[in-house]
Amino acid sequence: MAPRRVSFDWRGTPPHWIPGEPTAGHVINVLHLLLPAGERWFVRVFKEALPLVRDPELLKDVRGFMGQEATHSAQHTYVLNHLAEQRLDTASYTRHVDFVFERLLGDRPPWWVPIPASRWLFYRLAFVAAIEQFTAVLGDWMLRAGALDRAGADGIMLDLLRWHGAEEVEHRSVAFDMYQHCGGREPLRYVRRVGTMAVTAPVMLGMWIWGAAHLIRHDPGLAGRLRYSPREHKKAAKKGLLPAWGLLGAAIPRYFRWSYHPSREGSAELALAYLASSPAARAAGGGSGTADGER
Repeated sequence: MAPRRVSFDWRGTPPHWIPGEPTAGHVINVLHLLLPAGERWFVRVFKEALPLVRDPELLKDVRGFMGQEATHSAQHTYVLNHLAEQRLDTASYTRHVDFVFERLLGDRPPWWVPIPASRWLFYRLAFVAAIEQFTAVLGDWMLRAGALDRAGADGIMLDLLRWHGAEEVEHRSVAFDMYQHCGGREPLRYVRRVGTMAVTAPVMLGMWIWGAAHLIRHDPGLAGRLRYSPREHKKAAKKGLLPAWGLLGAAIPRYFRWSYHPSREGSAELALAYLASSPAARAAGGGSGTADGER
């Protein structure tokens, strides 16, 4: 497991990269707003926890995970730059995302959270594991979303999303294993796992809907003619252009099982097959390193 040194040329990608489907495109575009800060935060949390790892194989996986997440963050940042070039404001939203990861989930718990500072790292590792549950499900969905190809979606954007999704499936167990290894003894470890998912799921849902509404409202190409609508979202999901809310919601009770392990999420074979065929990954030669990208 290693970061692939991919790059993407965004110069030909249109603002509405799924033709005639601005709602679907902007709902997926929210990932570009959430992931740069979130994945940088993953790396910081894991770097802080590295001294707790006593298993050499897990340590190897964790380092590979950190390299992949750092690359993901960089590549989605390039998409943010591309959106800015299209006069689509994202900064007023991403400031709030930065606040969540840098302040609310920073090195010390917020003053109103009754958690000892000495245990705060365990909670942050649990939050990473909870978020990674959803990224694995989303990654597997993206690999299977043939409706996006049939709708004429931009090939560069699809390659970015599927390369990223495939790596999320590839490393889907690492954050969970890291938490289980470092997060203390049962049953408190299980209680913390359930509690952080109970916070993560509604917060992610709220931020995703808020982000989609923000992008649609600020899209100069729409000129205020459209607003985010749950009805339009549902229509796009029925066409296969978005994951159904039920697909994501069903991932929560699975995660709550005492015996749960994320190795059961998605298909590693499908993910590795895509990584072997991805134009960006093939151009990178499957190598490792930090991210390159078109600015």
